[in-house]
Amino acid sequence: MLLFLVRSLAALPLSWLQGFGRLVGLLVYAFPGRYRRRLRANACRAGYTSPAFHRRAAAESGAMILEIPKVWWRTRQCLAITRSEQEAVVQTALAEGRGVLYLTPHLGCFEMTARHLTQHGPLTVMFRPSRSRHLDPIVESARDMHNLRAVPANRHGVREFVRALKRGEAVGMLPDQVPREGDGLWLPFFGDYALTMTLAARLALQTGVAVILTAGERLPHGRGWRIHYLRLPEPLPATPEALALAINQAMETLIRRFPAQYLWSYNRYKRPDDAPPYPDAPPVQPDDSAAVPPPPRTNAPAPVRPDIPPAAD
Repeated sequence: MLLFLVRSLAALPLSWLQGFGRLVGLLVYAFPGRYRRRLRANACRAGYTSPAFHRRAAAESGAMILEIPKVWWRTRQCLAITRSEQEAVVQTALAEGRGVLYLTPHLGCFEMTARHLTQHGPLTVMFRPSRSRHLDPIVESARDMHNLRAVPANRHGVREFVRALKRGEAVGMLPDQVPREGDGLWLPFFGDYALTMTLAARLALQTGVAVILTAGERLPHGRGWRIHYLRLPEPLPATPEALALAINQAMETLIRRFPAQYLWSYNRYKRPDDAPPYPDAPPVQPDDSAAVPPPPRTNAPAPVRPDIPPAAD
């Protein structure tokens, strides 16, 4: 029944779904509670202190949720209204034959971004199982798509990532998820420490792939999405710690292009019990000259590290 209801939403016009989602987002934000406090606190960390911005961010979070059925079950329609003026970034990286690691923050419509990328070739993405068994049939149904393969966020999934990259294919993951089981470092993110995953950095250094940050900007009035790309300059930083910091800085650059569409309510600054000790000193502000330069808004592999399981031949 739930699957039927969700799939029925996909038949509605995109502008209706996003509009209703924005209304729901504003209604949820109107009630005092942890959601509103976290959204405001995280946005203020990044310098977005305006109440009007907070309301807009809440509205865009609602639009993100309600547009998902359309993206999942009317993918061809959605691809038809998705565009990018930066496709050469992807084409150049794939032509190098080294494989590509796409990093997609909780920004815009990351579900649409993954589907758009499959037009360039096979894409393996990493997912975390849903916390509710009632959602499993919905998620499983939505994953079925040509050139898109989902693997679990565990050692098996990491091995599949390595295999795909060695074949010269592309893989994708969310770089701003809070890592689990002690795998992470406290690194600056919008001026405060956030527990940052090192998996993406270790994969890139092990396999010598191109690293591209990407996000799908939601266009107004249901007109679709614009895909943004930001490739990390090479040579990449030589250590996982330095590369993870560079990824955080690149994420900040990408998010500032359309900041209201970032998921500020995500608990990015949580302190898990199994995390390393929280730093005593405040984070050092990065040197602007070392930051990843934003591209204009127009429409030899490293040694194998023992902490990433090798792929079987």
